[in-house]
Amino acid sequence: MAVQVGQPAPDFEVQAYFRPKDGTDEQFQTVTLKQFEGKWVCLFFYPLDFTFVCPTEIVAFNKALGEFEDRNCAVLTCSTDSVYSHKGWCDSNEELADLKYPMLADTNHRMSADYGVLLPDQGIALRGIFLIDPNGVIRWMAVHDLGVGRNTEEVLRVLDALQTDKLCPCNWKKGQPTLN
Repeated sequence: MAVQVGQPAPDFEVQAYFRPKDGTDEQFQTVTLKQFEGKWVCLFFYPLDFTFVCPTEIVAFNKALGEFEDRNCAVLTCSTDSVYSHKGWCDSNEELADLKYPMLADTNHRMSADYGVLLPDQGIALRGIFLIDPNGVIRWMAVHDLGVGRNTEEVLRVLDALQTDKLCPCNWKKGQPTLN
């Protein structure tokens, strides 16, 4: 069954590469959706490490991480690459050197398939993004073509709108009136 807004997000348990904020050595760890229960989650998939559009997105979400955290929202990114590839990419790209959120490794492609973003013939994920509420329900999703990066400001705008739990008109921004 395809993932849909309003339905539970597919659970996952995958290895992740993570550089802790406290400056300790980077590490590999297991990450599950369940460990974020009670928080919003922004999960975004990207095609491959060592590419061109992908680091622009990863860096943009890293720069906006504080804004997501202020909204009780964890940020996770995922590709079909291994944790070792993630580490190698972060070590070799100075823009990724201070990455502060986990990079999930979907090496068996199950997670990408479960979220409906896998291109099986290529073994990579489309640029899918999902906002998952504190109860584990998908509240918003978008899938972009391989060559088109996402806009963090738009993701934050949608997150703000969802968190109002009210009707928000087109182009609504935080602080503007909602609909009654």
